Amino acid sequence: MSARPDTDMEVRAHADHHASLRLWLRLLSATTRIEDTIRHRLREQFGITLPRFDLMAQLEREPKGLSMGELSRRMMVTGGNVTSIVDQLEKEQLVQRQPQPGDRRAYAVHLTPAGREAFSAMAIAHESWVVGLLSPLATPQQEQLFQLLATLKTGQANPANSAQ
Repeated sequence: MSARPDTDMEVRAHADHHASLRLWLRLLSATTRIEDTIRHRLREQFGITLPRFDLMAQLEREPKGLSMGELSRRMMVTGGNVTSIVDQLEKEQLVQRQPQPGDRRAYAVHLTPAGREAFSAMAIAHESWVVGLLSPLATPQQEQLFQLLATLKTGQANPANSAQ
């Protein structure tokens, strides 16, 4: 699958732009292309959206389940979005809500056995897609990029670096 032309943010960059701006647009373009490919493959092979996959991934990591609020926080989306996704997955019997002890209004969301099985298949495919999409970089290059991005990420935690 090739990226849609409007997802190649790098076309906005010009040689006279600061190198940091060109780098930002290249990072954004690469990320968008990878995400678009993964979205397409999830939809095509599993009939699922990336947000639904992401929610299931959060639940897979937490066997005791997560509250709706915690899912919303982790996924960085509104509670309404999480409720809609959980409703859809519940109808397909991939997740279930269970009342939280001591709070009749709160629920913990869990993967059902069918949800765990479905997610396991999706996760295996997802990992192979990511490996393939990053394969143009040799393993040492991937490790170097990983370290460079860690430096960039750590720098973002320092408020002095972002205030200019």
